[in-house]
Amino acid sequence: MSPDPQPAFRASGLVHVYREAEVDVAALRGVDLTVPPGQRVALLGRSGSGKSTLLSIAAGLMRPSAGTVTIGDQDLGTADRRALERLRRDVLGLMLQGTDVNLLAHESAAANVAWSVRGLRGRDTTLGARVLAAGGVPDDDRPVSALSVSHRQTAALAVALAPRPRLLLADEPTSRLDGDARDALLDLLVQETTREGIAVLLVTHDERVARRMDRMIHLRDGRVGEEDSGSGRRAVVAADGSVPIPQHLRGDWPTGSLVTVEPDGDGGLRIRRADDGETR
Repeated sequence: MSPDPQPAFRASGLVHVYREAEVDVAALRGVDLTVPPGQRVALLGRSGSGKSTLLSIAAGLMRPSAGTVTIGDQDLGTADRRALERLRRDVLGLMLQGTDVNLLAHESAAANVAWSVRGLRGRDTTLGARVLAAGGVPDDDRPVSALSVSHRQTAALAVALAPRPRLLLADEPTSRLDGDARDALLDLLVQETTREGIAVLLVTHDERVARRMDRMIHLRDGRVGEEDSGSGRRAVVAADGSVPIPQHLRGDWPTGSLVTVEPDGDGGLRIRRADDGETR
């Protein structure tokens, strides 16, 4: 049997702490997450849950404080500047929040795609041009700054996908689009990443966007809380054996509650509140 292919992305025990107003703040608190090749994963969570921090670390824009993060066989925690630059050039496609950081505003959409594959051996503009055409982006010399918001977002997707990356990282790619434009962009993203076998790690606050991905990961307070792969939200057992209480039950199980956990005799677990014996 051939060995399993390396995952497109893997985080193990990922911790990130930053300094704010002379106080250490933990943005990520031990995240474990694997994205297999070709799989599309959405990260959801409230503001401050850690989803954008996780994406920035995956892009090599921030260093993890602890734990390991790998893209293929590259450990991002130990990679030097040149290794990170090669990773972003050869392996990653980046679609950061807002079009301005993804595009050369004074160039046309086609020129932006051409710039994205410049100097990359064996890469051409075929995929990027296909995305532009499918998204109805005008095929002329007007600069992208003169295009509509939806066409600029489509151009940003074309630029990110043109080099045929192994992993596309997208931060709120539809946040400025109306419903029809959002759905059109998602149709393109799903169609082309499926065709090319490109994995996706996408941050969104919109569950309608997240449901177009293969898996939805809900982050809560810097941890993986729940996962939904199309058959309902389920809690995720962490590496330390902890299991988060589902969000809709948190009101009945406040922080600090004492519980007992024991087998139920039928392959499951029974949780009882230690003070009153109530079973949930």
